[in-house]
This record gives sequence, structure tokens and C-alpha cells, in this order.
Amino acid sequence: MPFVPVMWSIWGLTIIVLALMFLYRSRLSRDEEDQIFLGDSFSHERTAQQAIVAKVAKVQPLIKGSEIVAVVATLFVIGYYVHDIFNQFK
Repeated sequence: MPFVPVMWSIWGLTIIVLALMFLYRSRLSRDEEDQIFLGDSFSHERTAQQAIVAKVAKVQPLIKGSEIVAVVATLFVIGYYVHDIFNQFK
């Protein structure tokens, strides 16, 4: 199997995973509100907000890892084509 289609497929897969992670985080945090709950009568809202924050905090390391993998894959693709350009001018 040729190398270039595999390289582009892996790059595309990493970008799709990254986009899905961003979409998932945005779906989790859409109901998050920056509020200060002063009274005990809002304890149910406070616990709901804490649950949202906890879920977002769990996803954050996965998003950071996906970002790193996407950057490395992008740099690899760029490096491959730069290397190919230099080889063509030899």
C-alpha cells in the first residue's frame, strides 16, 4: 500500500478525533454557568454545575492529548512534503 494515502488517512483520523473531542466538550459545557450560589436553596443547581465541571475536567486531558497528536501528525505531513521537495531538486 502506498505511503502517502496512509499518511493522509492517519492525519485525517487525528483531526476528526480532535474535532469530536471539541464537540463533546462543548456539549458538556453548554449548560455550565459562572454563578456564585450564596444560599442553601440553590444546592441542587450547585451540584449540577459541579457535575458539569467534573465531566469537563475529565475530558480535558484527552483533548490535550488529541491536540498533541494532531500537531505531531501535521508536522509529519509538512516535513514529508518539505523532504520530498528537497529530494526533487537534487
